[in-house]
Amino acid sequence: MKQIVVISGKGGTGKTIIAAAFAALAKNKVMADCDVDAADLHLLLHPKIVEHHEFKSGKIAVIDEDKCIICGKCLAYCRFSAVVAFKNDDGSLKKIGIDPIACEGCAFRSFICPAEAIRMKENTSGEWFISETRFGPMVHAKLGIAEENSGKLVTLVRQKAKELAEKQNCHWVIIDGAPGIGCPVIASLSGVDFALVVTEPTLSGLHDADRVIKVARHFGVLVKLVINKYDLNIDMTEKIERYCRDNNIPLMGKIGFDESVVKAMVEGKTIIEYPDGKTKEETKKIWDSLLSI
Repeated sequence: MKQIVVISGKGGTGKTIIAAAFAALAKNKVMADCDVDAADLHLLLHPKIVEHHEFKSGKIAVIDEDKCIICGKCLAYCRFSAVVAFKNDDGSLKKIGIDPIACEGCAFRSFICPAEAIRMKENTSGEWFISETRFGPMVHAKLGIAEENSGKLVTLVRQKAKELAEKQNCHWVIIDGAPGIGCPVIASLSGVDFALVVTEPTLSGLHDADRVIKVARHFGVLVKLVINKYDLNIDMTEKIERYCRDNNIPLMGKIGFDESVVKAMVEGKTIIEYPDGKTKEETKKIWDSLLSI
């Protein structure tokens, strides 16, 4: 079984479109959407949820109002301003509560509370799913608003995708990674066979591709590159090609700007399913090249 992750140094390069195309082309595979902060692979694959699970990570403080003596000690010492004071008309403390979004789960208040009225409760920070699509099984997730630990959720998604692939004797796990170089990207890169970086012919495209390539190589991951919409800036495309030669990065292909990509997305299809377009043929060539390697 091989694991391939499609990543990009920045958003908007066409990473998910290529990952979805690979999902349509690959035989005997499991898909994993590891962009848990802003997942969008489902928009093209239209998954039907088979399993739904909560993702619990970290803890938040909870006040037992029956035990609370409203001394205000937690209010004075919380450095994250997560303690909320409710006051009477005369300004005296009426009640104390916790803002779950501001709470960092440090547990300090639970130690200083003289009445032991504060306890730490496990936090539900997202959800993850196992679904069926027209191309096979898919594991995906959704991180809650303002929640942390996206790297842990990505690791969970990848773990479940790998377990599912092993159970069904699949040959591939195709991972749609997050853009950038943060925790979700690092968690997406860990242990894969290679990473395919999708970039565009702009200065920011090259700059951010260079950053994510350095992150991948830091973790010992083989890197290959695709230039999307290359014909919008030929000079910049030539700079990226030189960068690939200078840094020993295989350039797997160049995809031109193609209006059929937009039309396919509007219809909720992968570019492989759309009847026309040069992007379809070029993407097939890229996938065949990856298979031959």
